[in-house]
This record gives sequence, C-alpha cells and structure tokens, in this order.
Amino acid sequence: MIVRVLGEGQYAVDDSHADLLNGLDSGLERAVESADEAAFRAALADLLSQVRTLGERLPDDALVPSDALLPGEDSSLDDVRAMLADTTEGLIPG
Repeated sequence: MIVRVLGEGQYAVDDSHADLLNGLDSGLERAVESADEAAFRAALADLLSQVRTLGERLPDDALVPSDALLPGEDSSLDDVRAMLADTTEGLIPG
C-alpha cells in the first residue's frame, strides 16, 4: 500500500503490515474521540514512526496514487478530527 504523510511524502508499505497500522490507526481515533491531547500526540507519533520504519520512502517526483493519507507530525487534534470525519474506515483502509 502507498501511504502519504502530509508535508513529508509517500511510503510504500507492504500489505503484511496492514493489521499493525490499523491497530495504531484505531488508537489514534480513540485519542481523537476522547480529545486527549497527550494520547493523540503519542498515537500520531507511533503511527508515523511505524510507517517510516516499515515503509520505503518514494522519490518526491514519483506520481503514485495513495491508498492512505496521514496527517503530518505537526497536525492538530482538530485537523485529524476533520480528516476522520470524512471516512468510515479510519485513516488506514482495511
């Protein structure tokens, strides 16, 4: 799957990591729903860290459709709440 991190770029992440990323995505959703800023920051950092670790960064000039769109590290809780309002699956599909 191709994951875009806003303001950073795209990563190719093997589909075998989908369950792990979905679990982290669910944790991020719970933190947003509870408006817990500390939990939100930790969950977002964990999700982005795993994408960076497990994925291979694509060149900036690569034009590949993204399967998932993640907020950047500096996104606010309200920014992510708005992103989640536009989906029924969370940020990571599946």
